[in-house]
Amino acid sequence: MSQLTLTANDPVAARSKALLEHIFPSPRNFTINFWNQDTLLAASDPAFTLVLNHPGALRRMFSPPIELSLGEAYIYGDFDIQGDFYAAFGLIEALMSRNFTANEIAILITEAQRLPKSGPTRSIVRKPLELSGELHSRERDRKAISFHYNVGNEFYALWLDRQMQYSCGYFPTGTEDLDTAQIRKIDHICRKLRLKPGERLLDIGCGWGGLALAAAQRYGVSVMGVTLSERQAEYGAEQSARLGFNDRVKIEMRDYRDLENESFDKIVSVGMFEHVGWTRLPEYFSQAYSLLKPGGLFLNHGISRRGQDADLELLKGLNGQARTPKIGSGYFERKAFGAGSFSQHYIFPDGELVPVSAANLIAEAAGFEVRDVENLREHYALTLRNWVRRLDEQRMEAIRLVGEAVYRTWRLYMSYCAVSFEAGNININQTLLVKPFNGKSSLPLSRVDLYSHDGKNTGLQNWS
Repeated sequence: MSQLTLTANDPVAARSKALLEHIFPSPRNFTINFWNQDTLLAASDPAFTLVLNHPGALRRMFSPPIELSLGEAYIYGDFDIQGDFYAAFGLIEALMSRNFTANEIAILITEAQRLPKSGPTRSIVRKPLELSGELHSRERDRKAISFHYNVGNEFYALWLDRQMQYSCGYFPTGTEDLDTAQIRKIDHICRKLRLKPGERLLDIGCGWGGLALAAAQRYGVSVMGVTLSERQAEYGAEQSARLGFNDRVKIEMRDYRDLENESFDKIVSVGMFEHVGWTRLPEYFSQAYSLLKPGGLFLNHGISRRGQDADLELLKGLNGQARTPKIGSGYFERKAFGAGSFSQHYIFPDGELVPVSAANLIAEAAGFEVRDVENLREHYALTLRNWVRRLDEQRMEAIRLVGEAVYRTWRLYMSYCAVSFEAGNININQTLLVKPFNGKSSLPLSRVDLYSHDGKNTGLQNWS
């Protein structure tokens, strides 16, 4: 691609149109509306409309790192999407699939920088978190978790289910509402763990305590739940007291690495594994192994990504020397696009996804036996679409509580995740691990009991 043939006297809209034609050439499946009422039409019925709200919008959108700039431009209102919001994420895939040369990237960025700096002043209510210190140290992890969850219990309650489950629901028929799907998820996990009355369960990263409370009520177990979020710990403790479970359910703000002289029959971790970090996974699984009684079960539920060639580097360092592979090491991904930069700044600082195969290798190195792996990515896509719909229905109240930018941040993040799960770019896996005892696993020969109650009354519906 040669330098764009535009003169300094061209109107800003014409320059913006020319830039967009180079980035997203015809035929396009979307329409572009400009601040001055100009339009670039779709080739056919548009899936959505990209609305540029001011002359400086494209400059803000395509400043490197582009992923971060696109996210910020949306949450601060430089552009909007009208129509199918999910379809708009195809723009990112189209951008990444163009295979631009370094020279072409430089030209596009240069052209974007020649557009005006004008635009509304951004009212930054929630600044990106700047972390320092050792990666995944206790103090740094606490700050990272607090940044995400301390947005406020009231905000999350607007769009989560009654049990405040911030992880994928389970939709055995695909027609369940969100509350039912989360009840099914809790029961699915408890059944996999084969919980029995009188057993002691550890919930690592227990969130607001929904699973812990349900397990105590439904299965008669005693539960210790730990979280790094003060707001979550306070909420979980209040719910335990309200339901009269203080004798059997303890929700604490505590790092799982600080648990000493404890012993549990079963361990569960739902949606926490993504925060551990590649190099800390040997410590994570070793700590769980040490806390579990012989013959005990550990269900690890977390988001993973597809494996890549660079992940084979993991095999060189399973004994505590694992190195984080440099995924997406091309110039565009690292420098110009900045893959993952928006999430790291605004959603989950220090969050890190690894392939489930790599995680299970590390679990085996810690002494566990892998007994079952289930991929529930379609269930998470359904969950996220429910969350986005409920958030949109509560838009005005969400803005009142946390502001427009935070509302748009979560809408963007959850919508993008839904599309990523649907495409299979990321997965959600439940891995059932056992701490063998004299070669015995304590598990039945068949898994039929896990699914015999799908879609039926689980007995959890009355819990609230």
